[in-house]
Amino acid sequence: MSKKEHVIYDKEGNPSRDKPWIFRTYGGHTNVWETNKLYREGLSRGQTGLSIAFDLPTQCGYSSSHSLAKPEVGKVGVPINSLDDFHVLFDQIPIEEMNTSMTINGTAMWLLALYVALAREKGVELSSLQGTTQNDLVKEYLARGTYIFPPDASFRLISEMYEYCIKEIPKWNPSNICSYHLQEAGATPAQELAFALANAIGLLDIIKERGNLEKDQFEQVVGRISFFVNAGIRFVEEMCKMRAFTELWEEITRERYGVENPKFRRFRYGVQVNSLGLTENQPENNAWRILMETLGVTLSKNARCRALQLPAWNEALSLPRPWDQQWSLRLQQILAYETDLLEYPDLFEGSKVVESKVSELKEETRSEIDKILKMGGIRSAVESGYMKSALVKSMSERMSRINTGEQIVVGVNKWTEGIDSPLLGGDDGGVFKVDAESAARTVQSMEETRSKRDPEKVKKALEALKAAARDGSNLMEPSVECALARVTTGEWADALREVFGEYRPPTGIEGQKLSLENDRVNALRKRVEDFTTRAGHRPRIVVGKPGLDGHSNGAEMIAVSARHTGFDVIYSGIRLTPEEIVQSAVEENADVIGVSVLSGSHMELAEQIVEELKKAGAFEHIPVVFGGIIPKADFQGLTDKGIKRIFTPSDFELIDIMEKIFDIVEKNQAALAM
Repeated sequence: MSKKEHVIYDKEGNPSRDKPWIFRTYGGHTNVWETNKLYREGLSRGQTGLSIAFDLPTQCGYSSSHSLAKPEVGKVGVPINSLDDFHVLFDQIPIEEMNTSMTINGTAMWLLALYVALAREKGVELSSLQGTTQNDLVKEYLARGTYIFPPDASFRLISEMYEYCIKEIPKWNPSNICSYHLQEAGATPAQELAFALANAIGLLDIIKERGNLEKDQFEQVVGRISFFVNAGIRFVEEMCKMRAFTELWEEITRERYGVENPKFRRFRYGVQVNSLGLTENQPENNAWRILMETLGVTLSKNARCRALQLPAWNEALSLPRPWDQQWSLRLQQILAYETDLLEYPDLFEGSKVVESKVSELKEETRSEIDKILKMGGIRSAVESGYMKSALVKSMSERMSRINTGEQIVVGVNKWTEGIDSPLLGGDDGGVFKVDAESAARTVQSMEETRSKRDPEKVKKALEALKAAARDGSNLMEPSVECALARVTTGEWADALREVFGEYRPPTGIEGQKLSLENDRVNALRKRVEDFTTRAGHRPRIVVGKPGLDGHSNGAEMIAVSARHTGFDVIYSGIRLTPEEIVQSAVEENADVIGVSVLSGSHMELAEQIVEELKKAGAFEHIPVVFGGIIPKADFQGLTDKGIKRIFTPSDFELIDIMEKIFDIVEKNQAALAM
């Protein structure tokens, strides 16, 4: 009997069905007790893997009691200070049966060491552990901002994790090349492809140059390289992008690295679909955006994702609630089990349209990869600022298209009138709120751990860690010993900061501009020139990113927009303290401070900035505006603290924002002149 082209067959030749991908929901909040409850409930609802969101102090290498950490504890993920926290987090969860994904980068080695230490104390065989540590520092330097150490040290840590895992935890993916965050930062499909693949090439070249692995072990390392990609609303192009990814990776692994086993040349990837395009305006529309984006990574069998996690409809407003995550999980389950999608071979095989688009993307990608390799590879492209500038340029162009109406966003720049969403009703207004007492419980638990541990054992473990960092030994086992000794996250990171130092990459805003030229822009520039004549200087704005939140798109776009309209701009990048922002504003004689906060810490940071301005005697002289993901329920509280204006994702018109900021500058100047 002949086989039918539209049927999938198994190895024995029987009609079959493709296996569904791993269903994940990205979760973690408040503290380890609440997050453990969240995970167990998710697993009971049909979730098939864990995807852990850590809070910013954990990601950036600070214990919860650190001054930089205090406003951020438990806000965007679960706080982890020591091995005792992991025991609570995974209580009643069989880690030997879990596929666990950890969104962790600068402290990835530490979190994996905690997981290994947890397995040892539970008596679980390390070889049974499976999962992924994200551990992609290139995208942290470019887009997300939770880096700690310079590139050389970061690549060393990643390489050592591969060398450890290939021998001790062969089912673990030590890192995950993340193009997801590149698209969130404005990358075009070709840039997402090229930057991610150049990143993978840079990492594999380093591991190979280190010479610590045999040929067969290096092939296994290539096979453990996995990717975490984005899927935007243009789902046909996104599907073509994924086919290009698979074909280019096959090409690179075969031709550049000589990988003979086809199993190790397979492009393995997980996905979270796009969050950049989710809107605060008419947020119910986001449910359909998420569905369309999901099609881009599930429709094509030959390029289908291995694991998928979906954002929630309200992520432009706040962290999702458990019900919101359940809704996203149900979307995956309906697609996989109610539709016939998994019953067919690849639907696009032989399509001339798809082949042509894939070919175009591959050509653009090869050209960009060649450019990066010619400038010295991925590290040179990061350190020179080339890649960051390219992303800021792409984001500026995207925002310009939305502002001019060339790129339509339903409910934002077209069809903006609508019935109020009932999803925003209820006592919580449709948004998640962190319990204010949770941070205190986390810090108290950490102090209890510190009081019970052996100080001498802690000291020896940290000294051994620093010695290994200095002499070039693999740092995984010393990190595991630190975990077993109940060393805290901040102590582990501080020990390595002492040896490696810290890093601040280029901001990428120099030389960037908007492609916005119209009567409103010219009118605002005229007002700015008149102000300059009166005041004797251009209006000066300090754009501040306080706290540990590293998502800098908004701050960068305001900096570029302010310069485009004639402001002098002072922008020093991310992770500034309120004291540093105010000091910069006072020293530069700024006319306004613009603060970008996306982590939910706006109330605490506003209070700190206003307090610092009052200490400096500058509160009456330098007005402050805030922008970010800020619930409307918090507007009055911010206003009461002295914040002059609050902007959210619904304020998408850059010139409108700059007009309103300049109104505040003019009003304040007039008041001071009286």
